[in-house]
Parts: sequence; structure tokens; C-alpha cells
Amino acid sequence: MFAIIKTGGKQYKVVEGQVLKVEKLVHDGKKVIFSEVLMLGDDKDITLGTPFITGVAIEGEVLRDAKAKKVTVIKYKAKIRYKRTRGHRQQFTEVKIGKIGK
Repeated sequence: MFAIIKTGGKQYKVVEGQVLKVEKLVHDGKKVIFSEVLMLGDDKDITLGTPFITGVAIEGEVLRDAKAKKVTVIKYKAKIRYKRTRGHRQQFTEVKIGKIGK
């Protein structure tokens, strides 16, 4: 069984046992619940939400909070000696998807 969930302004296709890196979540311990489920499906049938499926939630276990690798941003203008460099490390939460179902 798989599901499509929405979190952090993005959509993810998840299956049970999958480890997923999502935008940093505010959580209180080791469990997190994704209630914005857009689609549920398996080999036989698919359930679509309008926009979300009611009564369905997906449990996840928080593995860690961390920062991603540094992304370097460079601004440059030719012939006028202008160059600016910035770095950014995005925070994320690593989640292991648990039970998918109603």
C-alpha cells in the first residue's frame, strides 16, 4: 500500500518502512502524524481525496533533526568587479513511515 502526503509545501509518495527527509517539523517526541493525505492506493484500488481524504492519518517515527549539505549561492556581474557569495544549510527532519491506513 502507498500514499501521497503533503507536508512542508511539498508532496511525497510514501510506503510503509520508507525513510524520508522532509522540511523541519515541529514535534514533541518520537512520533509525528501526517493528516493531509491526498491519495491512498494498492494493487486493486485507489482512493482520491478532494483535496484530502477524511479519517486517514499516517504515522511516522522521527529518527533525527539535522541540516543538509551547504548550498553555495554566487552573484556575479561581468566587467564591473561585482561578486557576492552566500551559503545556506536547510534544516530537515528524517522520518520513518509507519502504519498506512484508515
